[in-house]
Amino acid sequence: MAVYALLTRAPAEAQPAPTASPSAEPTPPPPLTPAEQLIADADNPLACAVSFTGEGAPLEPQLQWQNALYAGLPIPSVEGKVFAGWYPTAADAASFTAAARVNGADPVVCTDQQIELFAAWKTPEENVAEGTKVPILMYHQFTADPNGEKGWLRGNYAFIGDFDAQMNHIATTGFYLPTWDELSAFIDGRLFLPARSVIITDDDADQTWFDLAVPVVEKYGLLSTSFMITAYRTDPPPSIYVLRRSHTHDMHQAGENGKGRMVNWSAEQIAADLNTSGDLLGVREVVAYPFGHYNDTAKQGVAMAGYEMARTIEPGYVGIGTDKLALPVVRIDYGMGLDALVSRIG
Repeated sequence: MAVYALLTRAPAEAQPAPTASPSAEPTPPPPLTPAEQLIADADNPLACAVSFTGEGAPLEPQLQWQNALYAGLPIPSVEGKVFAGWYPTAADAASFTAAARVNGADPVVCTDQQIELFAAWKTPEENVAEGTKVPILMYHQFTADPNGEKGWLRGNYAFIGDFDAQMNHIATTGFYLPTWDELSAFIDGRLFLPARSVIITDDDADQTWFDLAVPVVEKYGLLSTSFMITAYRTDPPPSIYVLRRSHTHDMHQAGENGKGRMVNWSAEQIAADLNTSGDLLGVREVVAYPFGHYNDTAKQGVAMAGYEMARTIEPGYVGIGTDKLALPVVRIDYGMGLDALVSRIG
């Protein structure tokens, strides 16, 4: 008969109940870079943080807006050198690629709300050797009639077909369009401008400027300046490519001796008028003398009102050392077509 033994196992010692491990602390996100912080603070998808690289470059990024042109890009200084502009790549900066140079004539375009710009520099000798002479083009009214307008102001009316051809030439043949702060720095010898530089301006802000010329400026994406008589109109900018600047508030009329008020009034009266104009436009930078009339008292009044530059109607080109309160112009009249422009600006 088989005998079966019943084997029993001693009870295992009681194991302590598992204890929950302490919850892990979440890893904090890395701190935002200055550019990222600028974007976060702006809280707007159109914001663009512009960072600067290169000798003399600002350490902090700058906030710009992607529905506008670049505004107030820095013009750094390095002793013994001349700033030669901002470029989107280091290679462009090293080769001074004029077509790639970025300034206030360009729309802001950035990827993921950030862009890096690279500084370029030249020597003072290289700056002088370039021999740059900047033409400031001066237009007035415009006409759609190729036969022009009648009357004593006939010469003021540029045919819009000629204007279109001229703007196309500027847009397609490698011209650089300096901003006014760049022109000021160029005059001081602090900024290099390419030899093919040009500034486009219109006097009086006539309705024909808005109706006929501004669409052409917009079509070609060309920075231009409208000198406005603010006692007559203060229209908002009709395009991101149009800067509003002062043609005085109410000095575009004759004074007691038949010449403009600009050469009849005291410096204090001139400054008061220009302060009114500057307040209405929201900027003090450059003024166009009415009728081109000016004297030392006028220049004093312009400076008292905080304007750095003033434009005359005297023919000529702006170079290093030009009097900032007596900027010359290249006047464009009716009958001056593309060939006339090319003969004056290249």
